[in-house]
Amino acid sequence: MEDRILTTPRLTMAPHRVADFGDLCALWGDARVVRLLGGVPSNAEESWARLLRYAGNWALLGHGFWCVRRRDTGAYVGDIGYLEARRTGVDGFDGDPEIGWGLTVAAQGQGFASEAVAAALAWGNGRFARTVAMINPENAASQAVARRCGFRHFADGRYKDAPTGLWEYRFG
Repeated sequence: MEDRILTTPRLTMAPHRVADFGDLCALWGDARVVRLLGGVPSNAEESWARLLRYAGNWALLGHGFWCVRRRDTGAYVGDIGYLEARRTGVDGFDGDPEIGWGLTVAAQGQGFASEAVAAALAWGNGRFARTVAMINPENAASQAVARRCGFRHFADGRYKDAPTGLWEYRFG
């Protein structure tokens, strides 16, 4: 279990606990956050299902999402991690885990996403050969994070009738 807790110079990343639900619920219920991440804020029930999906990925697959907090204040920064979503209608995953991230508005623009993604990729090295991210073509900030962390755009597609870009990172 210790290998599931990551630290960076500014962040602590640990699998979510029930106590993180309020922060997670606020994040995914914020229209400003989800505007380019599916577009529809989640209600408490949907956020609870997300929390359970995160836990289920860890329990069943040995990887999942981390709850990201600032080391200095303990403030919630957001969620980042790997998942097996079994998305329908999108080609390009080829059985590789998907990586994703979402940060609170207060944490955006400070380099936290790049720092957390880099830590997650370091954790994934030796565990995976490749990971794929779906990024909205209008989400310039997430595209910049992906580029900074060594991802490359390899395809465009559609998911739930919306355009998406597929980005990959190859380990090793």
